[in-house]
Amino acid sequence: MTTNTRPLLVELLTEELPPKALQKLGQAFAEGVRATLHKHGLLADGCQATAFATPRRLAVRLSQVREQAPDQDYAEKLMPVKVGLDADGNATPALLKKLAAKGLEGIAPASLARESDGKQDYLVARGTAPGAKLADGLQEGLLAAIDGLPIPKVMRYQLADGVTTVKFVRPAHGLVALHGADVVSVSALGLSAGRRTLGHRFMADAPVDVADADAYETVLAEQGRVVASFEARRAEIDSQLQAHAARLGATLGTDPEVAALLDEVTALVEHPTVYVGQFDEQFLQVPQECLILTMRLNQKYFPLFDPASGKLTHRFLIVSNMHTDDPVNIVEGNQRVVRPRLADAQFFFDTDRKTPLAARVQQLGSIVYHNKLGTQLERVERVRAIARGVAGLLGGDAAAADRAALLAKADLGTNMVGEFPELQGIMGAYYAAGDGEPGDVVRALREQYRIRLDAPVTADSLTAAVLFIAERAETLVGIWGIGLAPTGERDPFGLRRAALGLISAFEQLAAGGLLAASANGPLSLDGLLELAAGTFPAGKIATATVPEVRAFIYERYRNQLAAEFDRNAVDAVIALAPPLHQAAARVRAVTAFGQLPEAASLAAANKRIGNLLKKAEGDIGAVDASRLAEPAEQALAAAVAALRPQAEAQLQAGDFAGSLSTLAQAREPVDAFFADVMVMADDPAVRANRLALLAQLHGMMNQVADISRLAQ
Repeated sequence: MTTNTRPLLVELLTEELPPKALQKLGQAFAEGVRATLHKHGLLADGCQATAFATPRRLAVRLSQVREQAPDQDYAEKLMPVKVGLDADGNATPALLKKLAAKGLEGIAPASLARESDGKQDYLVARGTAPGAKLADGLQEGLLAAIDGLPIPKVMRYQLADGVTTVKFVRPAHGLVALHGADVVSVSALGLSAGRRTLGHRFMADAPVDVADADAYETVLAEQGRVVASFEARRAEIDSQLQAHAARLGATLGTDPEVAALLDEVTALVEHPTVYVGQFDEQFLQVPQECLILTMRLNQKYFPLFDPASGKLTHRFLIVSNMHTDDPVNIVEGNQRVVRPRLADAQFFFDTDRKTPLAARVQQLGSIVYHNKLGTQLERVERVRAIARGVAGLLGGDAAAADRAALLAKADLGTNMVGEFPELQGIMGAYYAAGDGEPGDVVRALREQYRIRLDAPVTADSLTAAVLFIAERAETLVGIWGIGLAPTGERDPFGLRRAALGLISAFEQLAAGGLLAASANGPLSLDGLLELAAGTFPAGKIATATVPEVRAFIYERYRNQLAAEFDRNAVDAVIALAPPLHQAAARVRAVTAFGQLPEAASLAAANKRIGNLLKKAEGDIGAVDASRLAEPAEQALAAAVAALRPQAEAQLQAGDFAGSLSTLAQAREPVDAFFADVMVMADDPAVRANRLALLAQLHGMMNQVADISRLAQ
């Protein structure tokens, strides 16, 4: 029986929830309730779940929920007939106990069905059970939702009875559960459900009674001054921010931190109102990154920027949890709070500049990088050596690369980086510029912590690219070499990110013409890793480090390329471990080759050839033309002789697509050879000669990629 399909609302009222986790908590709470009710058949078709989350509440509204689920037919397999019934057909104690455990005490043994599993007959209870009631299903769902919340840190608190202790992310103070206009009798965390909730902490005059589930958002907004929906609140804040910025002729900026801060402030307010604040323009003499970081990180303000220059202005936007017609006190209070923060930043900057960056290098000798790899100063010396070597190979300025590597970590000892570790490298660049260091060194310091290189490397950016490469090579070899390779999701030293960074560097070196697609190039991955390994004292890192790191980097590249290209094409290229800067171009060429009508046949033939060559006994010699008796093998030998020089020349020129296109011309003689020629002939000399011919063909076919990987 199905009755009374109405909307359902469940709200848990709490003290302030962790802002960075709020959105996930709201979604998880809603899904926990929905999933349990769905499992019990309490949700009607088309039921929609809407999650709500504010700093003091988690809630969900389900649009179509049954008061009782439809009756359910059941078939309960009990036990073998010979166990459940005695010789007279009466129930055994075992069967009676089983029926009781299943809540089927009233069923007569004679009414039980019998079914065979092919080996023996079983007793099966069949019938119709009444559907779950909403109160029972919701009680289970509420507890499951609470238990399943991704709570960053649980706290314990005592209930009002002075005895009971419960665990939750924050103390809970209210529970609302409404099916339509009716309260559903459920409880959790020492609370019994009702219809009363609380509005805004400061702007609501009294508790709010929710008349029915559909009225929740409206009554909270009108009487409680709370915007319950996280998404609606976020959209409202964004709209107000953009409107104020436009009115002031400014912009919020485009960096990802803006969106992250928007999410965070949405989780801090229940009734958002945006106001404009400002600070003394004298603080703009401090590097803007410092001011931006302290305003966003410490105060949750949105700095405003000049749209033409991108420079920071002296105005910022405040997202307040209070609306007032005269916000002067709110604005002035926030301006008073931010001034000491900016003054601290100015003090740190002015104090740091009194000591040249180069004079701070020796301080790195007292900062441990890793207890197995020594201090930051020892690491700097390794990076310097790698940087000099890489710069020399790429025709760069080895002295500039060495200077950049020497100064790269010197800002770790500054006041500003001590207060804001996020500014590593950025502050080093400012201090280096103030010390009169060369422009390419300053740029290298500023860009050393980028995740990847995203523009072709030119002469102007070569020193920065060299430092970027050297640091990641040292990290990969050193950390991996002491046994700290990534495991599962754990990668505390960012080796996966370092590998992807190196890959991007090789790509951009090629894009800038410093590594040509037509040659292996002066800098290879193997050479770089060997160079890095040579900077560590003997015995410091494991002997297998270089090949293991090499394989790790190629595996990361395989995964990256597979997200954009066909996996078979990617595997075909990576199987040859080509020069890193050529891999993407080869994959594009193989992808295009795979679309040719000849591709499938040649891939299958290549796979067959590989299997035949594995069976060859001894060394495979040269082809003896005098032993090519069959017309098909003569035609294949002629095709190989004609196509091989052309394919190799195209490969050397970096024309991977052209080389594969030339290979496609071999399809007909290859097909004819396998149709007409017995490779494994009885005559050993004939067999060896045919294998030699196939070996030549195999070599020609697999210069760009392992074509057999394209075979389905």
